[in-house]
This record gives sequence, C-alpha cells and structure tokens, in this order.
Amino acid sequence: MMKKRILSGMRPTGPLHLGHLVGALDNWVRLQEEYQCFFMAADWHALMSEYEDPRRISSYVYENVADWLASGVDPEKSVIFVQSQVAEHVELLLAFAVLTPLGLLERCPTYKEQMRELADRHVATYAFLGYPVLQAADIALYKAHAVPVGEDQLPHLELTRQIVRKFNNLYGEIFPEPKPLLTQMSRFLGLDGRKMSKSYGNFIALCDEPSDIRKKVQGMFTDPQRVRKTDPGHPEQCNVRRYYDVFSPADVADLAKACKEAQVGCTECKKMLGEKLVALLGPHQERRRQYLQQKKTLCDILESGRQRAQETARKTMDEVRSSIGLVHR
Repeated sequence: MMKKRILSGMRPTGPLHLGHLVGALDNWVRLQEEYQCFFMAADWHALMSEYEDPRRISSYVYENVADWLASGVDPEKSVIFVQSQVAEHVELLLAFAVLTPLGLLERCPTYKEQMRELADRHVATYAFLGYPVLQAADIALYKAHAVPVGEDQLPHLELTRQIVRKFNNLYGEIFPEPKPLLTQMSRFLGLDGRKMSKSYGNFIALCDEPSDIRKKVQGMFTDPQRVRKTDPGHPEQCNVRRYYDVFSPADVADLAKACKEAQVGCTECKKMLGEKLVALLGPHQERRRQYLQQKKTLCDILESGRQRAQETARKTMDEVRSSIGLVHR
C-alpha cells in the first residue's frame, strides 16, 4: 500500500531555533516513518520578505538543511530539495493565481499579522500578497494529502483547500484537498513571552554557542508577581516553566514545588535551564558541524532530492496543462 504524501518546508531567512526543533523538526522525523515526505527549503518564499537584501538566503539554505539532517530527517526516507530548483512551483502558482480572488488573499489573517510584524520592511507587494497562492501550489504540486502545521497556519491551509477545490470544480478532479496535521507543540513562546519569531529575535538558535545560550536564558521573563527570592512563585504563569515542560519534564514537579515554597529563585532556575539546553543542543551542533564541513554531501543530497521532486512535479504539471487546455511540452 502506497504511503500518503505530505509537503512541508521552511523559509531560509535566518538560523533555525528551538521553536523549529520542537514545532517542526521533531515532528518531521516522526512523520517520515508513516508518510512519503517532501521537505523543501522555501527560498522563493524567503525572497518575498528578503528581496531587498537576499545575499544570505543561499547560505541559510545549507545551514537550515544541515539542521534538518542533524535532527534526524533522513534523505533516504524523505525528499529534501530547494523550492526554486523545481520550476514547476512557479508554473502552478500562475495556474492557481488566475482563479484566486484578491479579496480572499486580503482577508487572510496571517497576511495582516505579517504586515504588522514586518512593518519595517517594504512588503506591500504583489508577491507578498500572493504568498498563500504559492504555498497552495507547493502543496498541490506533490498532491499532498496532509500538511503538518501549527494553529497559526490553519488559515493559510484553508485557503489552499479553497483554491484546490475551485480548480477541481473547474477543470476536473486532479488534486486532493490537503488536511492539517496539527503539531503537538503548536504554540511555543519566545524568550520574552511573545510569539517566537526571527523578526523579534526572541529565540535560542540551534547553532548558538553555549555562552550565548546561557546569557539568553538568564534574560528570560519569569513570574511577574515574584519580586524577591523569598516570595512564593507562581510557576503556572512563568515562561521558564514552559521551557522545562518541553525540554526537562522530569524536573517540572519538583521545581514547581520549590518555586511555590520559595526554595529556589528565578536566577538559579534559569541557570539550571541554560545548562540543560547546552547539554541538549551539544550533540545536535556536532552533527550539524559535520554536515556543513561536508558541503559536497549536502549538495548531493539536495540534487538527489531535486531530481525526485521534479519527477513528481512534471507529472502533475502535465495533468494540469492537459486539464486547462495548454499546449503540452
């Protein structure tokens, strides 16, 4: 029996962080055992916000993919490729763009959120507005049955479903309507208690040096009601406690009790968390370094992935061209 297919990707706009690890990569590693997985470095998507200074996009592609591999994403089990190296993504984008109403894009809540978050960038562009249409093309090109997403990405996926449904109604049943696979860690806050974001810089990168990790953890927001160490704490309101929930759950009960009874202070609690994160990321960073030192291996993995992705993409576009009446290649 053929495995069902999923498509997921990341924009290479900066270093990956703990949110990517627990919100996506750990999930990707599990999913590749059950699904036929296509994982792409979404450099066209990155260009939509970074077009004024795109010099680092290509280097971030290699760094991000090295993190994927270090996390356990297996190129023998999954197709790992670069979006822009498969031209059919843009071709299907145009086919979808002709049937997507502008109002549908303008009402997308994540578009409005991104416009606020990137207020210092010139992103009021045709391409940025059409970001969800390219995302729909990415997913449909591989006839993905499901997409792993966080709660904040559900509106984008629903828009994909609407575009696919309209295409199928007009031209025949070609694409499945992809279903969401909600990640277990759909909400993981940044160091300052806000949404974790590269734009806010409120994250611990997977490549951060141990000294930087310790320093960032010491700057984390804690219990706002606890002024002195002798005050009883409220761990349920503390962002540091949420990090323990994820990265050291065995310590949560004892630490929560000690916090409530003022037996441990916030500084000490954060110091212990910093050491745990340093120990957790150490093996990952060593594997990452090895991949980055073997650039040819990375290039070979991406080239193999490109060939496998393009084979599927060309078959899909042959069907699309035939269904909408374009001349075959």
